[in-house]
Amino acid sequence: MKKLVIAAGIVVGIAFGVPAIAQTKPTIPVIVKDMTSPYWQAVLAGARKAGQDLGVNVVELGAESETDSNGQISILAKAVASNPAAIVITPAQFAALGKPIDEAAKKIKIIGIESAADTNAMTSLVATDNVNAGRVAADALAVAITTSYADTEGDIVMITSMPGVAALDQRARGFKEAVAAKYRALDITADKVGDGKPATALNIMRDLIANTTDLRGVFVSDPIMAQAVGQAVAEKKSDDKINVVGVGSNEKLVKLLQDDVIAGLVVEDPFRMGYDGVKTALAASKGEQVAANVDTGATLVTKANLSSARSQELLKPKVE
Repeated sequence: MKKLVIAAGIVVGIAFGVPAIAQTKPTIPVIVKDMTSPYWQAVLAGARKAGQDLGVNVVELGAESETDSNGQISILAKAVASNPAAIVITPAQFAALGKPIDEAAKKIKIIGIESAADTNAMTSLVATDNVNAGRVAADALAVAITTSYADTEGDIVMITSMPGVAALDQRARGFKEAVAAKYRALDITADKVGDGKPATALNIMRDLIANTTDLRGVFVSDPIMAQAVGQAVAEKKSDDKINVVGVGSNEKLVKLLQDDVIAGLVVEDPFRMGYDGVKTALAASKGEQVAANVDTGATLVTKANLSSARSQELLKPKVE
């Protein structure tokens, strides 16, 4: 991973070192949370495609990990100093990125993608409606529990990766709102927050399995935690069915879906986020009016619709 990050830094240095007068087309840096994961690779692939289609020089940037907010703040400052046409950023942390984005927006148009930050200075936010994604997950979990038990009642739990991440907080809010409004016989008995590490989620889920007598469902708001939760459910010895619905996808989650360990995945469209992020940034840099919020959608993928063209497009985005 370190080699990848160092290499990216060299590319960035070259890109930022080009004199403005030599630039034949507008430059838009795209700052993601992490350069290596499949999700962010899909975002960057969408950004690259937009660059090709729209005649934009897209500079791909990212910190060493999704939790490295200080690293991302430093990258943002360097991007601003390079005097690009606009900047696209997915804030690593809601509170920490607020003031840095405020300062950056005084000099350049800032377009947020995927996650919000504690700021009103972004010209537009291109993202999944994460509150709605939580509602979709609640509906999916209710259907799965009804299918398993012939009723929609019992204990359910929530597990999220880490606190203070806007997208995760919004998904949790949407899930809670839908359960309270539509599925009052489902009782949220635990709302656990991890540290972003799969081992922590695995231990949390094992403990919940051991100590929750009527556990019928789990909502997991990100793919890293969902994979660990799926592992814990798959290895349990009892025959009682625990339905799991997660947000996000990867190859291992799809396998768990195929094996009936996971009931559903609420899948985003990271390729479109990257594409529309660059498209919106270019328009804003030209002084054009852009929407304050662009919803890139959330799709429920189950074993039943897994082979559909749309599901496959979302699960296997082209990242060349």
